[in-house]
Amino acid sequence: MTDSGTVYETDALIGEDIGAYLEQHQNKQLLRFITCGSVDDGKSTLIGRLLYDSKMIFEDQLAALEDDSKKSGTQGQEIDFALLVDGLAAEREQGITIDVAYRFFATEKRKFIVADTPGHEQYTRNMVTGASTADLAVILIDARKGVLVQTRRHSYLAHLLGIKHLVLAVNKMDLVDYDQSKFDSIVADYRAFANEIGIADFTAIPISGFKGDNIASAPSKNTAWYTGPSLIDHLESVTIANTEAQARSFRMPVQWVNRPNLDFRGFAGLISDGAVKPGDTVRIVPAGKTSTVKTIASFNGDMDEAVAGQSVTIILDDEVDCSRGDVIATADDPPEASDQFETTIVWMSDEPMKPGRGLWLKLGTQMVTATVQAPKYEIDVNSFEHLAAKTLELNSIGVAELRTDKPITFEPYDASRQLGGFILIDKVTNATVAAGMIHFSLRRAQNVHWQPTTVAREDHANIKNQTPRVLWFTGLSGSGKSTIANEVEKRLAQMNRHTFLLDGDNVRHGLNKDLGFTETDRIENIRRIGEVAKLMADAGLIVLTAFISPFRVERQLVRNMLPEGEFIEVFVDTPLAVAEERDVKGLYKKARAGELANFTGIDSPYEEPQNAEIHVNTVDMSVEEAADHIIAKILPLI
Repeated sequence: MTDSGTVYETDALIGEDIGAYLEQHQNKQLLRFITCGSVDDGKSTLIGRLLYDSKMIFEDQLAALEDDSKKSGTQGQEIDFALLVDGLAAEREQGITIDVAYRFFATEKRKFIVADTPGHEQYTRNMVTGASTADLAVILIDARKGVLVQTRRHSYLAHLLGIKHLVLAVNKMDLVDYDQSKFDSIVADYRAFANEIGIADFTAIPISGFKGDNIASAPSKNTAWYTGPSLIDHLESVTIANTEAQARSFRMPVQWVNRPNLDFRGFAGLISDGAVKPGDTVRIVPAGKTSTVKTIASFNGDMDEAVAGQSVTIILDDEVDCSRGDVIATADDPPEASDQFETTIVWMSDEPMKPGRGLWLKLGTQMVTATVQAPKYEIDVNSFEHLAAKTLELNSIGVAELRTDKPITFEPYDASRQLGGFILIDKVTNATVAAGMIHFSLRRAQNVHWQPTTVAREDHANIKNQTPRVLWFTGLSGSGKSTIANEVEKRLAQMNRHTFLLDGDNVRHGLNKDLGFTETDRIENIRRIGEVAKLMADAGLIVLTAFISPFRVERQLVRNMLPEGEFIEVFVDTPLAVAEERDVKGLYKKARAGELANFTGIDSPYEEPQNAEIHVNTVDMSVEEAADHIIAKILPLI
């Protein structure tokens, strides 16, 4: 029992085996919550106090904490609870939280995972990471300072990320002599702000993380005027997200197909919403096929019912087509599938967003290629104004349309965080660059369907007695791409092949005359050319393109548009110094003089192909020799 009178089942934990302790609590409900707010509002101290009061500290850890408190603490000779959480050296030196620190503790009624998220604005992405899985947010306010800009920012983000339970913890009440009028004034200010952004309700608690007031029991002797719950009491009683999810229609994203032998075929996954029983009729989305649940298997044997939050394997009566990324759902209330959406994007990369660039989108167990369009607007999270924006910088939040290369199964984020929240991943670095939330599918995605035609692409090719191919010439300006491509097309025409040459300069006179040479415009330039080349290949033509196309990701994007083997990358390899010597257009000279911005090879990068199907070196080869080499390579393929 603590000095406040609250009984914890962890009183004897110090010095005992943590594994046994965790086993003891494994059947309790788990609440995930975050602490957030401005710098030095006391988030780490609060978590340290929770760990200390719940006896989640071993004897050696306690001794180390006491020693660290004397060396680098901020509370004189008393224990600095923040040091239990602020593990990074940089945090201890600066006295701020940088990374997201996760800690586990438990009480008699419930177990918890708490994320201590950074308070500084530049670490907003870290706060978003911590909030993405949280059921509740504790918004801390320093009683001396009141509602600050970062308080508003983190409250807005928590609300944006779908956290429905908010606690306004007015901390450091001991430093304002536990003044009720100060507390009431702060609550009134916050309520006005909360109403402004659509937060319907919150629980306000006056606390002192350092002294322990209203943490484990309430009211403390210093706040006799307070009649609400203690922080622990509220955390123990708030509704868990899984409980809310169980009331919704059944959904289970398929993680993998479990087929250990020919007699067993099940679909394994974590149930995100609802409940399912043997005999229920379900639908496979996006395919739309229906079936009946035969058995629900788990590690502990077959189940009579499975609910949200449980990982199971579902066996169906029929041999329906279902694979990883599909969603098994209630037959009469399935989720939607679409390939175009309006979304909110939280940009988390140091490199600005490049509209139109292909990224991996991961939503649940689904992984597809996605492109984000230029933002409709950026949200100023301090004033909540909608600002005009062409891109998104680190920690920026904006609303933008997003397209995927094939339909994905989804629900709006405010209905399902599991089927409405996604991350975007850079295809080259595999770094997570953004988190996002789906608002809705665009109406045109639902109303515009692919119209089947009688004459197929194979028929177009057969009429021309050839196999369509896209010969994608890439290289620096002045490497000879256009000249060599023209020579190759001339020779193919002499062989009665049906061809068309798309040249970079020519296309910019018409189709792409609205585009400049920024990185974003270059990406859109290649995307459009890829779509045109694909249409021409569908018509049975052999298409030749001559574009610098400096970025590997965009060349790969075009490759992915076409059937396997149809895209042939031709790397026209010319050293920069040689290309500059040729410089018949005088472009390199202008770029060196600063008169031409974003010029490839000078102030914009060129990413050489890593595995081009054809490689020609124009230092060692003449135009005719390069053409001969290319023709010899492609003749067996066309």
